[in-house]
Amino acid sequence: MALIRVLDEETIDKIAAGEVVERPASVVKELVENAIDAGADAVTVEVKDGGISLIRVTDNGCGMERDQLRTAFLRHATSKITDAEDLARISSLGFRGEALSSIAAVSRSEVVTKTRESLTGSRILLEGAAEMAFEEVGAPDGTTFLVRNLFFNTPVRRKFLKQPPTEGGYVADLMEHLALSRPDISFKFLLGAQLKFHTSGNGDLQEVIYRLYGREVASALVPIRAERDGMKIEGYLGTPEAVRSNRNFEIYFLNGRFVRSNLVAKAIEEGYREYLMQHKFPLCVLHLAIDTSQVDVNVHPTKMDVRFSDGMAVAGFLTEAVRRTLQSREMIPQASLSPDRERKARERTERKEQEKRRTPEPFETKRSESYRVQEETKFAAVSLPKPSKVQDLLQNMPKTGENPRTLAEKEAQKEENPASAAIQQDLFEEKLLTPDNRARFRVIGQVFETYWLVQFEDKLLLIDQHAAHEKVHYERLMKQFHEKKVAVQGLLPPIIVTLSAQEEQALKEHWEVFAGLGFEIEAFGGSEYALRGVPVDLYGCGEREMFLEALDQLGEGGSFGGIRVVEEKIASMSCKAAVKGRQLLSLPEAETLIDELLGLENPYNCPHGRPTIISLSRYELERKFKRVVS
Repeated sequence: MALIRVLDEETIDKIAAGEVVERPASVVKELVENAIDAGADAVTVEVKDGGISLIRVTDNGCGMERDQLRTAFLRHATSKITDAEDLARISSLGFRGEALSSIAAVSRSEVVTKTRESLTGSRILLEGAAEMAFEEVGAPDGTTFLVRNLFFNTPVRRKFLKQPPTEGGYVADLMEHLALSRPDISFKFLLGAQLKFHTSGNGDLQEVIYRLYGREVASALVPIRAERDGMKIEGYLGTPEAVRSNRNFEIYFLNGRFVRSNLVAKAIEEGYREYLMQHKFPLCVLHLAIDTSQVDVNVHPTKMDVRFSDGMAVAGFLTEAVRRTLQSREMIPQASLSPDRERKARERTERKEQEKRRTPEPFETKRSESYRVQEETKFAAVSLPKPSKVQDLLQNMPKTGENPRTLAEKEAQKEENPASAAIQQDLFEEKLLTPDNRARFRVIGQVFETYWLVQFEDKLLLIDQHAAHEKVHYERLMKQFHEKKVAVQGLLPPIIVTLSAQEEQALKEHWEVFAGLGFEIEAFGGSEYALRGVPVDLYGCGEREMFLEALDQLGEGGSFGGIRVVEEKIASMSCKAAVKGRQLLSLPEAETLIDELLGLENPYNCPHGRPTIISLSRYELERKFKRVVS
């Protein structure tokens, strides 16, 4: 029998470090979060060789007292909590007390720190957690943490790191999220000798998005703000044209912490459902605030996994807020006749100008006010809204479901900040697709036996007759479901299904959901159930498969499972029943279709996410015909 031994402290530290320090990005995350918790309003991060050879994090926070510096490197030593009860109301980013000891265990670390009240600072040098030097030094207020030769004493871990450019990419991605999490903090990030970005810290989230992702993304943003039952959300949603092929740009923060949550992701995507095609995902930057007692962040050492005490309430709130925000906006894609290369050339020029700026030594205590003025001036010069105006907009945005603004506010905004039209004009323009505007539409005719041309003031609208008819038919059927007016088709003989224990439990929990959807179900003995009735509009559409699929999704905890399955079936039926492309419609038929389309809450996309209508401006046409040359 093998002998059981108590491991020595060095081995214990290296094992513990493996849970916290996975790669250079893990180190940067822990150190920057400590800087934020220390009250810093300026943080500089510099990495070399992807962070393998050097990581330097400088902040102007509160610093550490000399007699506290050694204690900070002990395992489970923290200033964030005092006992287990504090875990139920965590408000800081860090709290586990593992980061510094873990980092020191696998690197050569150096810390220089000073509080505002002290005349001098302190410096400690550690190698693999062993103290090599501890002395009094002159230093500015705040803390500078240097990590050199990561995993120098654990070659197996170092061998499994990626190449420096790849590791640097992980750090860059992390820094972008940190900058988005706190637009009120000035972040400067240097990768090698290159300045990747530098935010002003003026509190304007939209400015940070512009600096990180460029003009094209920043110009496709919709502000969102909603509050309900102690939950609050604000930030920006990307328009349907800004969709991505993965979830990497679904960025959301919970009480200031960047997290990943399937529940949150699915709730956001459900709010976007009517606007996205299959296998496409939205772009968004959202800040969610929830009472800390209703959230558990002590799930994993990375603190990126969270649990909610009432996940259904959170999901419902997010979905409703996203859906209402998008429905309140004009979502007609703007077609352009301008060559794409012109836009790309402008963006390349802007990037080159940014790269030319040289940066000072990152060991600094705070940004000068002159720098902020310079940065804000540059930001306004590229036709972005003034930071103060965006902040005012976020602070004064109505709650979900309210009228976004008055005409007086609309005109005042235009006069005060006309340069903001590049991004915010959609916030204040009249919605086109409304029944009230129907008299101002002039149907010109049909092209390619598929698209209807409609003139509306200085715009040419192109309506896809198949997508429009599919949408109208879909909404008509869905209205019956939501109003509980579903007609039921009896089945003779009934369909008998045998359920597993998990499926049976899901059915009992969601019996009313199935009844509301139009299913008539009876126990048939043992684990068998009889489907005696199904929604009449879905009769003949694979009733057994639809029922079991809905049951599976609800059993897995999907908050929208059963309804989603029915909606997908209705969407398929609507598609099959709709008029097809290359099918000639008469003018009266087209007029009727347009009338019905304008009466919908969301006339912009078919049930599968394709646009029903696109817009081409008179300006674009005149530019192409050289009537205008600018």
